[in-house]
Amino acid sequence: MKLILTQDVNGLGAPGDIVEVKDGYGRNFLLPRGLAMPWSRGGEKQIGGIKRSRDARATRDLGQANEMKAELAALTVTLEVKAGDAGRLFGAVTAGDIVDAVSAAGGPALDKRAVQVESPIKTVGAHTVTVALHPEVDASIEVDVVAASA
Repeated sequence: MKLILTQDVNGLGAPGDIVEVKDGYGRNFLLPRGLAMPWSRGGEKQIGGIKRSRDARATRDLGQANEMKAELAALTVTLEVKAGDAGRLFGAVTAGDIVDAVSAAGGPALDKRAVQVESPIKTVGAHTVTVALHPEVDASIEVDVVAASA
């Protein structure tokens, strides 16, 4: 099935790309979620407009991503969670928890899908987390996990 992507799809492409996918994937996932539209000659003409707007947005977003990276580097993020006596957490720290902690610390609004936790955070202490702000810009955040006082 030949489709034109209307949004970013991990591992597949960016908006405006023409992709060839299996029928089931296109029919059951991409099309119902509005991530793609069926390929046609008229649709192919729209690709030029989509790509021009994507390029303009990308240059604007690159500058904004660099500003956010500097802002995140200057930020101290502390996350209070329930922990046992040995410093092990009851559960794990999720990307959503990290996004909420960054917002509470006065940082920029982040998308939890952009937060990349290398290994699950299950202990108290300092942990480094990577945030993909732009395809060319990644920021590292130092998250200090502390045990919540009961």
